Amino acid sequence: AEPAKKKDKIAFMKKIADEVKDLGHLLKEKEGEVNKLVMQIPNPALEDVPVGKTEEANEVMRTVGEKPNFDFKPKPYMEIATKLDIIDTERAAKVSGTRFGYLKGEAVRLEFALVGYAMKTLEEEGFIPVIPPVLVKEESMAAMGFMERGKDDIYHTEPDNLYLTGTSEQSLGPMHMDEILDEKNLPLKYAGYSPCFRREAGSYGKDTKGILRVHQFDKVEMFVFSKPEESNQIHEQLLAIEEKLVQGLKLPYQVVKICTGDLGDPAARKYDIETWIPSENKYRETHSTSTCTDFQARRLNTRYKTKDGKNAYVHTLNGTAFAIGRMLIAIIENNQKKDGTFDVPDILKKYL
Repeated sequence: AEPAKKKDKIAFMKKIADEVKDLGHLLKEKEGEVNKLVMQIPNPALEDVPVGKTEEANEVMRTVGEKPNFDFKPKPYMEIATKLDIIDTERAAKVSGTRFGYLKGEAVRLEFALVGYAMKTLEEEGFIPVIPPVLVKEESMAAMGFMERGKDDIYHTEPDNLYLTGTSEQSLGPMHMDEILDEKNLPLKYAGYSPCFRREAGSYGKDTKGILRVHQFDKVEMFVFSKPEESNQIHEQLLAIEEKLVQGLKLPYQVVKICTGDLGDPAARKYDIETWIPSENKYRETHSTSTCTDFQARRLNTRYKTKDGKNAYVHTLNGTAFAIGRMLIAIIENNQKKDGTFDVPDILKKYL
């Protein structure tokens, strides 16, 4: 009887092992489904964010600077830039299609002057300059929170399964994926300079001419890893740096607090700076800055070791220093002269 009992026990144990294996597969499948659902949950807005569904509910916080007072009808920037032969969208359309442009001559010199001015300012504020990769893996883009509702706006390369970044934030954030940072190095501040690529899938028919809304542009971006208790203060600092940069160019602007419905998935609070565009007689967005609290850090598994030896998630924040195309528009329009030329802001002259 003993051999028979032993055989039964072996069969029973094998059955249990098979069941455990099957349940393991099922658990993995269910975990995948749960993770997929969790990844779709946006970052909850902070308490001081205005509640609203569309940009109509955004709040203007302050308006700064004097709008230029021309004794002639201000021209649109493309009219000026085309005449001066410094921006060419016509030939770019022939080569690449709509929403592309060639920057030439003075426009290129101005780009490098803007980058020089931004980088010098940011280095003085403790930022480390970085030229990051512009192609990132799918898990990096997903961890940053841009795949759930923003996938249509991202360029994807086959067969490498890499994504072109729409802002250097998308490659600066994953820099410290699966790392435990040293508390004494926080806040860790990066200034990324890179080309940015956007399909502009949701903006059909909007700003189709010129370089305001294009598929490719260059940008200097601020990105910060901070301790949770410091992130609100750092968010205000990022906004202050953006304002300092715009004020240095002597451009009129307004600061806007973005409502809940206009935030995007990763942001818990967001401010925009909108700069005055005379030919349109309105302010247009040139900068934004967001705090993403620990939303990206949890997905990236980026933590820091606290004084008492525990590991805690960092907070991440981002902000535009300069989106080059939009700054060129604002500079050309606000500094234009009757003869169809424009003045370069004094602060940029030493960088030319």
